[in-house]
Amino acid sequence: MRRKIVAGNWKMNNDLSGTEALLNDLIALVPNTEATVMVAPTFVNLFQAFNVLKGHNIEVIAQNMHQEPNGAFTGEISAQMLKSVGVNTVILGHSERRAYFGETDELLAKKVAAALSNELQVVFCFGEELEDRKSGRHFSVVEEQLKNALFHLQTSDWEHIILAYEPVWAIGTGETASPEQAQEMHAFIRKTISEKFGDQVGTTVSILYGGSVKPTNAAEIFAKQDVDGGLIGGASLKAEDFVAIINAI
Repeated sequence: MRRKIVAGNWKMNNDLSGTEALLNDLIALVPNTEATVMVAPTFVNLFQAFNVLKGHNIEVIAQNMHQEPNGAFTGEISAQMLKSVGVNTVILGHSERRAYFGETDELLAKKVAAALSNELQVVFCFGEELEDRKSGRHFSVVEEQLKNALFHLQTSDWEHIILAYEPVWAIGTGETASPEQAQEMHAFIRKTISEKFGDQVGTTVSILYGGSVKPTNAAEIFAKQDVDGGLIGGASLKAEDFVAIINAI
């Protein structure tokens, strides 16, 4: 059975006191659930978040990491640094990393390999731009992103991969792919993975939807057969909204 997952990507928000306050609100409000709940604070607050959440059913994950184990890479964070503060999962390939920091599929393939070699679980993000959707290239763009960054993996590696489809045109815009559009793409993604790695991988990998998920639309999106949860941005910064989304799954 596929895992149900709701992950909050806090991006460049919340200083230390804000992080602690939001975490304590979540501790009080997040229900006991079979779904996996994750939050991704900024790097500088990861260790404190890990300490605050000890013994609770919320996992602290990282927003990014460098592909090299160490070296002269000012401002970067390695896989082992993440593990040393209790982090076991990292988000890679987020559309903002691709758009603002020039991360390519080829670079992301290296990051994924580095994460897996350090026994980190990966939440791998991908998705099309608005012009790709309008021109009807959305399926081919998504397929290319998956092939370039993930098709070098071994079948056994997929036990440590979570996919997160994020139509770029629906991130932070207030626009959301309809539940039918999300299901259509998620089914295509599952088929693409199955054709390469077999049905066992394709049917068991969790595929999250990311793109303006809110308490008002979460249940309808999550009800679709191939949608296994969400990678939540802005709504994860408000405890009540994030908990409502968790409840929707």
